[in-house]
Amino acid sequence: MIYRVDYMRQLQAFKDNKIIKVVTGLRRSGKSTLLQMYRDELIANGVSPSQIQFVNFELMKYDYIRSYRQLYDFITQNIVASKKNYLFFDEIQQVEGWEKAINSLTLEYDTDIYVTGSNAYLLSSELATLISGRYVEIKMLPLSFREYYEYYKNDGKSTEELFNDYLKYGGLPQLLSLPSDEKTISSFLESIYDTVILKDVVGRNKLKDVDLLKRVFAFVCGNVGSITSTNSMAKYIAMEAKLDTSLRPATIGNILEMLENAFIIYKANRYDVKGKEVLKSLEKYYVADTGLKNTVVGYNLENYGHSIENVVYLELLRRGYKVYVGKCDNKEIDFVAIKKEETRYFQVTESLADAKTQEREVAPFYSTNDFYEKTIITTDKTYATNVNGIKIVNLTEFLLSE
Repeated sequence: MIYRVDYMRQLQAFKDNKIIKVVTGLRRSGKSTLLQMYRDELIANGVSPSQIQFVNFELMKYDYIRSYRQLYDFITQNIVASKKNYLFFDEIQQVEGWEKAINSLTLEYDTDIYVTGSNAYLLSSELATLISGRYVEIKMLPLSFREYYEYYKNDGKSTEELFNDYLKYGGLPQLLSLPSDEKTISSFLESIYDTVILKDVVGRNKLKDVDLLKRVFAFVCGNVGSITSTNSMAKYIAMEAKLDTSLRPATIGNILEMLENAFIIYKANRYDVKGKEVLKSLEKYYVADTGLKNTVVGYNLENYGHSIENVVYLELLRRGYKVYVGKCDNKEIDFVAIKKEETRYFQVTESLADAKTQEREVAPFYSTNDFYEKTIITTDKTYATNVNGIKIVNLTEFLLSE
């Protein structure tokens, strides 16, 4: 198991208070393992195991707990009076009305509560109303390249070789425990694809048209980093599937929302740099894990540029930014990253060696007429680190930086 430092720090920051810690993210991204590590750390630091209850709702032994009343009764039977009780609930969205039990446990007992879920419905408006102001969401992603590199750095491969492996196979933590042969890894990723599609999307939404769901996801995987719309997507899929009737853009939009809610894809809205407003059309989509993406559309070096753009997008999310696609007049900035009062602009490109490419990448920055930090991320190893105030950063150096 790999120690997820950043996420552990976030949990530790809210330890021993009434704020409910809600860890969300893609299935198999490491949420369960994170809670197990945190539980073990509590015990190592002197907390009695009797003060800890850990319930994984995917295990058969807890299959009978499917209502908030059953959950409440089960937990209260084992509460330790007059002491802090640490309660861990893994994939709690399987319990109907679970938020009622959590709310009551928080109010009635001395508890420190941790919850995970693989669907954004976990943080519905109902939950927000019941525990408004008393929960914090910790958004978990698969392994960053820095985590992946730290695990494999002594295996004899260069940084570039490790990055290419990471780009091809992705960063789902369970990969680290598998044999390194391609057949085993491919089988694992295919099984994860089936699980997240069938269990977290089809099952949760009672979706009947599984084929359409797979086609929409395949479209996103094949068009990562490209401006798109539900209209164009509907037309393309209808033509590809040779449908007798047209697809409604609203239907495509609903499926995209389902994929987003399962943390399988992420939407980057456009942001008008000069108008300082988020635009509601012609967005881009990115996939939560490049290994899953490649399982669907294959690992194609022709799409290398879009793949590294996907990696940078996820890294900016990890670092706490809200990430948009920048619109500046008729030009585009790959990413506008905003965190509190901080705004940064990023362009991502394979190489700046070609003069035309360099001109294309820097031109949008010159149109902004502001002084926010501007960075070009490239796979080039030898290049100036600053061009007219624009930072030039090597891709792997950026990903390995704090």
